[in-house]
Amino acid sequence: MLVLITYDVNTQTAAGRRRLRQIAKQCVNYGQRVQCSVFECLLSAAQCRVLQDQLCHIIDPEKDSLRFYYLGNQYEKKIEHFGCKSAYLPEEPMII
Repeated sequence: MLVLITYDVNTQTAAGRRRLRQIAKQCVNYGQRVQCSVFECLLSAAQCRVLQDQLCHIIDPEKDSLRFYYLGNQYEKKIEHFGCKSAYLPEEPMII
């Protein structure tokens, strides 16, 4: 299923900046960054629970926000893209 992960981390302190880097590093392991604090991740249910657990242990719930949007397996019809960044298909291999 395609999961959209968004986060907002308070970066006023060094600890906040570290949390921001840690969250981004974990998300990069599972998906593609599509905006600064937004990732599209093609995950199984088990992978999603693991990633959720990892991210929830990183954030400070008093200062940070983390959201998961479940777009499912029929996500192609649920996404529209406009603007300069090129779109990608998450199920196809990426050449870096």
